[in-house]
Amino acid sequence: MAQLWIDGAKTDASGADREVQDPATLEAIATVADATPEDVDRAVQSAHRAFPEWAATDVTKRAALVRKAADLLDEHRDELVASLVREQGKPTLEAKGEFSHFTNGLRFYSELASKVRGGYQPLPSQFGRSYGLTIRQPLGVVGAIIPWNFPLTLLANKLGPALVAGNTVVAKPAETTPLTTLRVAELLAEAGIPAGVVNIVTGAAETGEALVTHPLVRRVAFTGQTSTGQRIAELAGRDLKKVSLELGGSDPTIVLPDADLDAAVKTIQIGRYWNCGQMCLAPKRAFVAAEVYDQFIDTMVSRVARYAPGKGDEPAEKPQLRIGPLHTARQLETLQAQLADAVDRGAKVLVGGETPDDTPGGHFFQPAVVVDVPRDSRLATEEVFGPILPVWRVENLDEAIERANDTPYGLGSSIWTRDAGAIDRAMNELETGITWVNQMHYGYDEMPFGGTKMSGMGREHGAEALEEYVEIKSVVVGGLQ
Repeated sequence: MAQLWIDGAKTDASGADREVQDPATLEAIATVADATPEDVDRAVQSAHRAFPEWAATDVTKRAALVRKAADLLDEHRDELVASLVREQGKPTLEAKGEFSHFTNGLRFYSELASKVRGGYQPLPSQFGRSYGLTIRQPLGVVGAIIPWNFPLTLLANKLGPALVAGNTVVAKPAETTPLTTLRVAELLAEAGIPAGVVNIVTGAAETGEALVTHPLVRRVAFTGQTSTGQRIAELAGRDLKKVSLELGGSDPTIVLPDADLDAAVKTIQIGRYWNCGQMCLAPKRAFVAAEVYDQFIDTMVSRVARYAPGKGDEPAEKPQLRIGPLHTARQLETLQAQLADAVDRGAKVLVGGETPDDTPGGHFFQPAVVVDVPRDSRLATEEVFGPILPVWRVENLDEAIERANDTPYGLGSSIWTRDAGAIDRAMNELETGITWVNQMHYGYDEMPFGGTKMSGMGREHGAEALEEYVEIKSVVVGGLQ
């Protein structure tokens, strides 16, 4: 039985038991218990008690502890990667990439810790020389809610800036991927992060709501689906908590006639099918200029046909490419329904789209490329959280941008072209939080990342993320001679 991590130690949860499954085999690999509101209260109280001392700790010491933790985690890379593969399902190569992003993210914020600065402003006054100061203070207890698709990367996005800014954290991993996160908490403590500074509670919606609504939680950082984000915003808004929401996406990618087509196809392929297509940040709708459409389709189909679904810890035989299972039966059922809806309306599947017969029995799906997709079909109007790429032919950039923006989401977008004018239009007219030009959809630690419209609010990554974890206080000093 896996236990919660509260006040620097393993502790039992009071709620119902829950099995954690390997999505490739459907084998139960562990049992955890849901944290009840009482368990959440214990975790938050622990974080609240630890906050004053952690906030008062010299910033360079906080940063050094986070760096030390990243170094220790690196020593346990193989163990944590294997755990991630087993509970999430992704191939080992992809899990190694996620792990590197995780520890690099922690180091990035440890390096930024001493760069959080205040300000000075001379002020007019009738009472002698006066000036104003702005100081940045940590908020207190941060509630971090992490999804199942990238349990480590998306933990680092919240844990790194929260800790170096002087906050304490109660994190809730997804109910299906708690094991690696719990082990990470143990290693953080072993590295010297004080008891209570990082706490982990496991469970589903009830556990998350207890964390969001706890009166001592002053900041909520969430990554997940849009409907859950709306619920969190509603709950947190009652107490005016600071909130950041990184939600769903249906990223468009535009390929123009002058694009480096080989680079575009390869990069869009990796971005769409990485992690079995289970990413909010991915090129999920391709709009390809008529002049290069046929070549794009032929090349993409030939590349996608190489994917071989299977267990993440078993590499595919070259030239095949390993792709893991969808994470849950619900994910598979939703994806199949979205594809069936498009086909019923006239779409054509050029490759893939079926459940393979020769896989171990998990939630496997053969990656697909689909064309002639109606604009009102679910593949076009909903977020598609799985390995399907719909491709549309467009006649010009005007049509491409109009079609790209025809979505309630606004997370990422990309354009493939050497035309400076087209690039300028894409930068200014695509309604997304980030636009890549001749680049892969990838969240760099150095760059702020977040969405517009129904893709959320607030920013992660970059120095800007630190601003989400501090309160700015103004101080006015007067009466000086």
